[in-house]
Amino acid sequence: MVTGIHTLLYSRDPEATRNFFRNVLKLASVDGGGGWPIFALPPAELGIHPADGVTGSELYLMCDDVDRTLNEMQLAGAKMRHPISNRDWGRVTSLEIPGGVTLGLYQPKHPTALAVAIEQAARYRSAPKRSTAKPAAPAKMPRSKPPASKVHRKK
Repeated sequence: MVTGIHTLLYSRDPEATRNFFRNVLKLASVDGGGGWPIFALPPAELGIHPADGVTGSELYLMCDDVDRTLNEMQLAGAKMRHPISNRDWGRVTSLEIPGGVTLGLYQPKHPTALAVAIEQAARYRSAPKRSTAKPAAPAKMPRSKPPASKVHRKK
C-alpha cells in the first residue's frame, strides 16, 4: 500500500532552499541522515492534466486565502514571481524561492481531496501493523535423560 508521496526539488542552492522551507514555511523536518532534512508536508492531492509534448510535474502550495498567505510569505522573504491571477479553478500565483526554484501558490475554487487524504492517513495510522519479523523458531524440547540402565559410566 502507498503510504505517502516523497517530492523532490532540485535547487542550485539547496541550503538556501531548505532554509526557506524551514524558516518561511515553518515546516517541520526529520534528519534523513547526515543532517539532510526531510520536510513534513501538509496533506496532498494529485491532479492529472493533459500534456501536448513535454511532460513534467509542478508543486503548488494550497491555501485558504492567497492574498493573506502571499503577504505573510513576502514579509518572511518570499518573492512573488507572477501577479495573482483568477482562473476557473482558483486564484494562483508563483513564488521564486532561493536556489532558482519556482513554487506555485493557489487558493482552490474546486472541491479538494485534502479531507480524503487526512482520513486515509488516519486509517493507515490506526490499522494493525503487519510484522515483517521472521516467525520465531519453535522452542526445542529439552532432552530427557536416558534410563539409568543405558547410562555408561567410566570406571
